[in-house]
Amino acid sequence: LVSMPRDLPNMRSVKARKSLFIRVMLPLVLQANEKVRKDRVRLLNLNVRRDNLGQADLVWLKNVAEKYGVEETDRRKLFAELKRRIDIIPPSLALAQGAEESGWGTSRFAMEGNAVFGQWTYKKGNGIVPAKRDAGKRHEIKSFTGLRSSIAAYVHNLNTHWAYAEFRVGRADARKRGGILQGDRLIENLRKYSQRGEDYIRTIKTIMRVNGFSGFDRARLQRLDGEET
Repeated sequence: LVSMPRDLPNMRSVKARKSLFIRVMLPLVLQANEKVRKDRVRLLNLNVRRDNLGQADLVWLKNVAEKYGVEETDRRKLFAELKRRIDIIPPSLALAQGAEESGWGTSRFAMEGNAVFGQWTYKKGNGIVPAKRDAGKRHEIKSFTGLRSSIAAYVHNLNTHWAYAEFRVGRADARKRGGILQGDRLIENLRKYSQRGEDYIRTIKTIMRVNGFSGFDRARLQRLDGEET
């Protein structure tokens, strides 16, 4: 779906509303992750022969470094930082944060601007002005043309913003230990996502636990014959 169903806020059943939110969001989160995973696989392959790259590979590496905001001339350090940044977001984490930030898809920001994750913008007119914004504040809640672009921006935000460097380091450490990335563990490194700090972390963990989101960290899209993932 491009946007949340317009009648989502009017659904009386909390269980049905949550179920619909998950069914809308999960495939889009997995799709966003697959795009990142594709870049990560290419990066890891290039890293094996990083001292012997062709022109096409160098152009790709330059473009992806700019995309992820990495300025590093030492190629070894460049690959190390890109490995930390180009990686997926556990679906359980994306779903729980989206649920919390958007009221399970029913908030004004989600309905009017596909703003599921509450990302701020200081560019006037690029978002929705909060109704209770404090006097003197200039931020808006960034709006998007569709849910897909909203999720892509959220993934890119966690993978690039300075405030989430601790999250990326924790994710890289989890990679070294092997196994799947677990949202209930990585959320510990996202204290700067909300001004609520530890209270926010506990809330996201509760959402994951109560709604059984941990199982989604193993979810993958299935490729059907003749169709793109």
